This record gives sequence, structure tokens and C-alpha cells, in this order.
Amino acid sequence: MLNIKKTAALLLSSVLAASSLFACNEKQSGGKANANDLKVTFFDVGKADAMVLQSETATVVIDCGEKGDGKKISNLLKDSDTTVIDYLIITHFDKDHVGGASKVLKSFEVKNVLTPDYEGNVEEYEKFEETLTSVSTNVMKLKEDVSFTLDDVDYTVYAPKKDFYGDGDSAENNFSLVTKAVHHDNTLLFTGDAMEERLDEIMDIGKCTLLKVPYHGRKLDNLDDFLKATEPKCAVVCTSSSEFSGKMQDLLKKRGITTYATCFNGDITAVSDGSQIKIDAEKGSSL
Repeated sequence: MLNIKKTAALLLSSVLAASSLFACNEKQSGGKANANDLKVTFFDVGKADAMVLQSETATVVIDCGEKGDGKKISNLLKDSDTTVIDYLIITHFDKDHVGGASKVLKSFEVKNVLTPDYEGNVEEYEKFEETLTSVSTNVMKLKEDVSFTLDDVDYTVYAPKKDFYGDGDSAENNFSLVTKAVHHDNTLLFTGDAMEERLDEIMDIGKCTLLKVPYHGRKLDNLDDFLKATEPKCAVVCTSSSEFSGKMQDLLKKRGITTYATCFNGDITAVSDGSQIKIDAEKGSSL
């Protein structure tokens, strides 16, 4: 009996020690990532997505929020003396993802732009397309998956499987490009606004360490199945408090996933050193 209790205590301490790797109350310093680190900034821009990934010499931007949110991205990159963006990934053409992209394109040298292969129908998309014609960049409208390596981070961007997903909001959301960033032992997964049909397409994408929760934390019928398949240790939700479903919050808590949300925590920074991920929130603590 004593041996059983001792073993249980050791197991509990191991679990607590492991979970502490995914939370960090000490504020991270600004600027570029340290050598061999991958630093991800999730901006607090309401119900919108805007993220910057920085490794030692490379920068990737995933989505740019709404019109005006590009300034936050520009300020962060300028503060870290960044002048070149290696890849700008626009997951899909809703205004809360493509809105700030023109500002970013005009402010930096952008080597590559990745988008899904369909036509948007909002003013912000038209502005984005207009800006693309005025700058020098390599534009790829993805029909197939693309992989590339920057520093010691291996990226795969997964293209939608279909040319048509029906009409309405879900149609554009299901065109979302999904990005996997593998940094040694850590895998970070960015899912745009993927809804049920798109999540089914990537259900076999593999396990991840950190998940950017799809569709701003709104209720998705197969999200529990997706969490079972990907087994994230921690998660970030880019959202407003009105969009973040209470059922989704309960689901993430039930699964024991350490979760931060921009609506509660402000700007969020996650730093991978290849074996651990430490998360720093501007305010508040995890769910």
C-alpha cells in the first residue's frame, strides 16, 4: 500500500511539473526571439485573428485582423527591428483576417504571400488584392499543401480539399488554410476559422502541443473529436467575450487543456524553446 501511495504521489508531481511548463507569469521581454526559440504573439484585436511567429532570423505572419489592426503588427515588427516578412499567410478572406493585410504589405518587404484559391467578397479583400498588384511579392493561391523550413522550424500549410463548400459564412470559413509549425519536440497548430467540414478534413493532422482554437472559440459539433485527435497541451483563443462559447470553455477545461483567450488575457505570447512552451499573458490567468 505504501508503495502504491508513493507511486501515485510521484505521478501527481510529474503531472503538475509538466503542466507548469505551459504557463509563465513572468513577462517576456520584447524584440526578436532568442537563438533557437520560436516566439508567437497573438494580438488582442477583438473577434479577429492576427499572429506573428518569430524565430532567430525569420518572420511569419498569420492573418492581420480587421482594418486598422495591421498597425499593431507593424509596431511589433518595427520594435524588433524586423524589415522582412518571409511568409504572410492569409487563412481566408473574411474582413477580420484580411483587413489589416494592406498595411502590412505596404510597411515591409514580404517575400511570399499564401492564400486559399477563391475570390473574397468584402471591401477589405478588394483592398488587399489591389495592394498585391503594387508591391513585389510571390503570391501563391494554394490548391495543394506547401511545406518550407525557416531556421529550425518546419512549416506545413494545408490547403482546403474542395473548390466549393456551399453558401453562407461556413463556406468561406471552410476555405481556411491550416498551418502546422514543428519546432523540435513542439508542434503548434493554427486553424483559422475552420468549421466542422474543414476540421473533418484535417482530423488526421497529428498531435500538437499548442492549438490556436478554430473559429474564435465558437461552438463546433466535432471540436471534441478534433481535441481527442490532436491532444493539445495548451490552447489560445483569438476572440471577443461574446464569441467565445461557454460550452467550448467547458470542453477545454474538461479536457485539462491550459487555455488563454485574448478577450480575457489581452496580447498573448508563447515561446517554444524546442522542448517546452511558456505562455505569457498581458493580463489575467488561464481559464
